[in-house]
Amino acid sequence: MAKATADGDTTPVPQRLLAAATRLFAERGYDRTSVQEIVETAGVTKGALYHYFGSKDDLLHEVYARVLRLQQERLDAFADKNEPVERRLREAAADVVVTTIDNLDDAAIFFRSMHHLSPEKNKQVRVERRRYHERFRALIEEGQRTGVFSTETPADLVVDYHFGSVHHLSTWYRPNGPLTPQQLADQLADLLLRALRP
Repeated sequence: MAKATADGDTTPVPQRLLAAATRLFAERGYDRTSVQEIVETAGVTKGALYHYFGSKDDLLHEVYARVLRLQQERLDAFADKNEPVERRLREAAADVVVTTIDNLDDAAIFFRSMHHLSPEKNKQVRVERRRYHERFRALIEEGQRTGVFSTETPADLVVDYHFGSVHHLSTWYRPNGPLTPQQLADQLADLLLRALRP
C-alpha cells in the first residue's frame, strides 16, 4: 500500500518505515530510537507500523533479514551455476563483500544491536545465517572432495575466516578509502582462494 505522505512520497509504507528505522538506528542506536520517532520520520501512524511490523524488535530483525535474503538468493544463484567450483566460490565470496558494503548501515545496526532482539528472533536470525554459511561451506567442501582445494584447512575454519572479515566491515571499511567495493571484494575473495589452493 503506497499512500502518499504530506510531501507526496508514494513509497510503500513498509519501505518507508524500514528506511526511517535504518537511518535512526544508524544515527542514534536502536535503544535510543523511539517508535514515535520512527513513525514521524516515515510520515505514517503508529497503527501503520504495528500493522506491518508488530514491534520495533520486528523492524530491527527485518533490517538484517532483508540483506540476508538478498545474499542468500545471490549465493544460491552462484552455487547453482554450471561453472568450475573455484569460479563459483570466488564469485560468492566477492558478492557477499559487495552486498554487505552496499548495506553497511544495516550491517552496523545489526551487529551493534543484535542483543536487543527477543530470544525467538535471535534464534531465527542464527538459523537464517547458518543456512547461508552452510551453503557457502558446501562449495568449499565440493572443491576439497574433487581435489581443486586443499583439505589441510577444515572448511569450517575457512568459512569463519572469510565471514570474520565480512561481518566486521562496518567497523573498518571506509567508503572514501583507496579501494572501491568491488576491488576490496576481489582482494578478499582472492585471499580466500589462495588459502584453499593445494
